[in-house]
Amino acid sequence: MGENGAGKSTLIKCLTGVVTPSTGEIHLSGQRIRPESPHDAEALGIAAVFQEVGLIPHLSVAENICLGREPLRRFWPRLVDWGTVRSRAKSALARLGLSKLDIRRDLGTCSVAIQQLVAIARALDVNARVLIFDEPTSSLDRQECARLFQILRHLRVQGMGIVFISHFLEQVEALADRITVLRDGKLVGTLEAQALSRAKLVSLMVGREFDAEPDKKAVDDVRQPRAAFLSTRGLSRKGALEHVDLDVAPGEAVGLAGLLGSGRTETARLLFGADTPTGGTLRVNQRPVRFRSPRAAIAAGLAMTPEDRKAEGVFPSLSVLENVVLALQANSGMFARLSRAEQLRIANDAIAALGIKTPDAHTPISRLSGGNQQKALLARWFATDPSLLILDEPTRGIDIAAKADVLNAVERMRQGGMAVLFISSELEEVVRTCTRVVVMRDRRSVTELEGGQVTEDAVLAAVAEQHE
Repeated sequence: MGENGAGKSTLIKCLTGVVTPSTGEIHLSGQRIRPESPHDAEALGIAAVFQEVGLIPHLSVAENICLGREPLRRFWPRLVDWGTVRSRAKSALARLGLSKLDIRRDLGTCSVAIQQLVAIARALDVNARVLIFDEPTSSLDRQECARLFQILRHLRVQGMGIVFISHFLEQVEALADRITVLRDGKLVGTLEAQALSRAKLVSLMVGREFDAEPDKKAVDDVRQPRAAFLSTRGLSRKGALEHVDLDVAPGEAVGLAGLLGSGRTETARLLFGADTPTGGTLRVNQRPVRFRSPRAAIAAGLAMTPEDRKAEGVFPSLSVLENVVLALQANSGMFARLSRAEQLRIANDAIAALGIKTPDAHTPISRLSGGNQQKALLARWFATDPSLLILDEPTRGIDIAAKADVLNAVERMRQGGMAVLFISSELEEVVRTCTRVVVMRDRRSVTELEGGQVTEDAVLAAVAEQHE
């Protein structure tokens, strides 16, 4: 276990031969090994199953299981021995209790859960001794997870060594004999799972001790009763989010806190129409809504800065001006074009108000620093005068001064009556910015802290809380 950047992915790459470690040794069954490639690692008995299945959807189940190592007929012409392919596929699937699965079926027509099991069967086909699972349950619902865990326990009984990497605390606790924690590319420790409390595990992951039972201070910042602008009850999406209850009122900053993988970004995407919920209710201004696109959410008064600024936020080939006015122009419609003078005025006002460091409004945004790009993203949404601003990791990858500018700008908008949903891995920022915090764990909202209860220790305690 470990947070983002802890070194989990690099460790997998070393074990599976994708990269060569510069120091240290790898031992398998008491023998020192040095896999030079994934194929070499498979030959040694090490196989990995990843969050993204990585198989070929238009090939059959059997073809995917034997892909890259198809048996050939002994006699000329040396074509693929399809009889052996089918036999091997059936044998691997039988070990997983999938004897009834049609091996001729195209993999792409199967559910994500079945595709994950086919990827495991592929690993069994090479007689793997060690199976490495990297976030295998991130796209599975609770029933599919239970089925996968039953299979993993069966493989463990058969003598398979399993390395299970996950951000879901309950899943790791349910499966693991021992838990190894990494942080900042270093080994923090390996402990017996039964002897490791939830609070201690979270402390090891985040790198600081906390009071598991912080004082429940009196609420010193009591909200005046206000009708929520946005409200959710039981909001869910199969394989991504299980249950979220949330209220955000005008002039209020509500934080979403939790470990990576807890469902924070998934919640933001559902609220903004980037994904469609499969359950629960969403209300805006007391009216039930069902956004089928971000455009619909924007029209209802929502705005969002995404977690991945480069991939989903800025348009690098466009100027600062074009990036700033983009949402406003789109919301106005193609027949209500903003004049060039009006665009320039809006952009220059944003540059001055947010302190965006740029030679001028016509400079390509790709030439700006990360912090200034983030300010331009905020300016884009401020220009639309939204009722609710969703901020997903708004200060990630920017310097201290830029962070202060961004947080101060958000606070000014909140004081002006805007509702803010604030998502950040930096607990200090969440506590500083928000008067109310909804804590998420394992894809669910689990508790809510308010006013004087909003402290770093209280948030960490809620993340680590374990129900009997």
